[in-house]
Amino acid sequence: MTDDAHTSTPLVDEAMKKAAMAWVSVSGGPALALWCAPLEGALYVVSGPGEQAAPGLADATEAQVTLRGDHGGRIVTWPARVTRLSPGSEAWETTAPLVAGKRLNAPGPTVDLVARWAADGCAVNRLAPAGEPLSGADLPSDAQTEQPRETPAVRATRKPFRLHRVRRR
Repeated sequence: MTDDAHTSTPLVDEAMKKAAMAWVSVSGGPALALWCAPLEGALYVVSGPGEQAAPGLADATEAQVTLRGDHGGRIVTWPARVTRLSPGSEAWETTAPLVAGKRLNAPGPTVDLVARWAADGCAVNRLAPAGEPLSGADLPSDAQTEQPRETPAVRATRKPFRLHRVRRR
C-alpha cells in the first residue's frame, strides 16, 4: 500500500501524520471538513450511513485535500488519488480495523464497527498524494468562505424561562 511514497513530500507526510481533519473537495465542489485517520502514508476517510457525509467521494478517483496547522491556517493542498476499499478484500481486513480503532466516540467495539461499515455500505476511502502540493506562497490567498448550505434543520424559538411569576401591582 505504500506505492505512493514517491509522489509525497516531507511537508505532506508530516501534515498527514498530525491530521485529524482534512478539507476534501471532489470534482471542484466545495471543500468539506472530514474526519480522517492517517495511516501508511495516506489519509483514510469513512463516509456513509451513520458516519459523516462526503457527497461524491465514494465514487471519486481524484480529490483535492487541504490540511491546516495548529494555528488554523492552510499549510498544504495536494491532489489525491482516491481508492475505495472493498469489504472482504485483504486491504479491508488489514486497514478497516486500524481506522476504526482511531474513530473517536465509536459506538461499540471496533469489530462491530467494521462489521457495520461493511453491512451498511459505508465507504472507507484511501486518499494518497498524487501530484505536486501547493504550500507557502503558492497557496491561494482567499479565505475560501462560502454561503451556508441549505439544511432541513431549523432552530425552534423558545419562550424565555421564568423561575416564578411576576406580579404586577
